[in-house]
Amino acid sequence: MSGAEAGEVWFYHLERRDLPAALADLLEKSLAKGWRVLVRGTDPARLDALDAALWTVKDAAFIPHGRDGPLAARQPVLLTDRAEGNPNGATVLFLTDGAALRGLEGFKRVCVVFDGRDEAALKTARGHWKAVKASGAGAVYWAETPTGRWEKKA
Repeated sequence: MSGAEAGEVWFYHLERRDLPAALADLLEKSLAKGWRVLVRGTDPARLDALDAALWTVKDAAFIPHGRDGPLAARQPVLLTDRAEGNPNGATVLFLTDGAALRGLEGFKRVCVVFDGRDEAALKTARGHWKAVKASGAGAVYWAETPTGRWEKKA
């Protein structure tokens, strides 16, 4: 972690659902709080797939979102692979697919979402957890229950 750090970092450990399904719920909650959201990934193809999935993953909900580009500033939820920046003025940052813990300045909350069934993702998340704790920033750990709800573990 570097520079002026985020307010707090929440870790979401996926154990049942895939990223689009779990993220859709988290995005819906963020938007309900009036927050703008930046979702930062590492692979443009994965972000394209996430973009497509967010249009269809929830039948009863609409998650307004878009990819980084000319209309980035207008997106309530913006998907990007930029390592830094906040083109849509987001309040909360979601890091997916092992995105680095940098460029966290100005976010009220940073959420690290990782797949517990993927050993590389677990290793990266553990490294992020250690870095957050070493920096003195607040860290909260949530694990997915068998019913798809979140249970606070630490």
